[in-house]
Amino acid sequence: MTSAVAHARRKDDLQMAPPELHLAVALDGAGWHPAAWRRPQARPAELFSARYWVDLALEAERGLLDLITFEDALGPQSSRDDGPDDRTDQVRGRLDAGLIAARVAPRTQRIGLVPGVVITHTEPFHISKAVASLDYISNGRAGWQPKVSGLRSEAAHFGRREVHTAELFDEAADHVEVVRRLWDSWEDDAEIRDVATGRFIDRAKLHYIDFAGKWFDVKGPSITPRPPQGQPLVTALATDSAGHRFAARAADVVFTTPHDVEQARLVESRIRAEQAEAGREQDRLHVFGDIAVFLGADAADRKAGLDELDGAEYTSDAPVFTGTAAELADRLQAWSAAGLTGFRLRPGAIPEDLTAITRELVPELQRRGLFRTSYDTGSLRGRLGLPRPASRYATTSGGRP
Repeated sequence: MTSAVAHARRKDDLQMAPPELHLAVALDGAGWHPAAWRRPQARPAELFSARYWVDLALEAERGLLDLITFEDALGPQSSRDDGPDDRTDQVRGRLDAGLIAARVAPRTQRIGLVPGVVITHTEPFHISKAVASLDYISNGRAGWQPKVSGLRSEAAHFGRREVHTAELFDEAADHVEVVRRLWDSWEDDAEIRDVATGRFIDRAKLHYIDFAGKWFDVKGPSITPRPPQGQPLVTALATDSAGHRFAARAADVVFTTPHDVEQARLVESRIRAEQAEAGREQDRLHVFGDIAVFLGADAADRKAGLDELDGAEYTSDAPVFTGTAAELADRLQAWSAAGLTGFRLRPGAIPEDLTAITRELVPELQRRGLFRTSYDTGSLRGRLGLPRPASRYATTSGGRP
């Protein structure tokens, strides 16, 4: 075989090779089914312990998953969309997602850690230093998922403002922009740490951000040096046109909820159109599909039993899958052809469906050449093929604080 022929064959093999998928897992209490805490394998007495969350994170990392998201809210879990309910047979209460991620970080080594943050009632300055701190603690594996809330029951916890639902995503976009600017307000080499000269920082490399908008007026700079990733990962759940617009403008990874291949293709194209409208055509933007999963030969029976305990069939904004790992792998492979670059799986019941993801689905995807067999980088951005951006202020002569 000539070298030219061999090269052509290698090129053809590369072109025919299926793309590797990215996989995330969304963790929430005992699982996404509201009756999951009543399963014999569940650990309801440990839901508010650090050990519980560390164990789940270590299991996800054993499966080589890209990242974990930790759910959070400013109100109790509810069976209603408009506020709290009176049910006492479902899990109520949760720990702060950011603090869970900070506790898990030193016990893990490679998996990304992405807490949810309701930004409607929190300040971007606080979020910027919290996520930057998580990026330091995890050595470059941090991200966050900004969320909005238009619930009066949650606004009542603060008593400071009237929430205008129509403007929530516009406000959220400005919130993320302020956070990103604060991360850039320290240049990468602003810290000198020269004991001999007694200089710890170069003040000329700290910058005011001077952001002035409808909702925020922030001078800066941050009090935390620039994070190891430069810009920790920003993710967003987008289930409608307003969410698509926000995510395409502000996020690095978009979580979507299509229910079939055609819908996946449509949602992906809408997000790409919004990305172009936002002037971000050159940015790499991942679109993940969210799926609630009950995995295994007994998945349908287990879900039916949980439905009976809860008194209602479990439904979700995301598609609900029941079946074997091979069947789910078929679906992920088909949906990836519609343009999705990854998937975020919501385990219906923990630990069964989490371990089925890591010990059954992942090996099945690996056999198909669709998933990695080892971690190849310590940076979350790097794993997702996202460059580490330079500080936007590094080449400017912005005001010195």
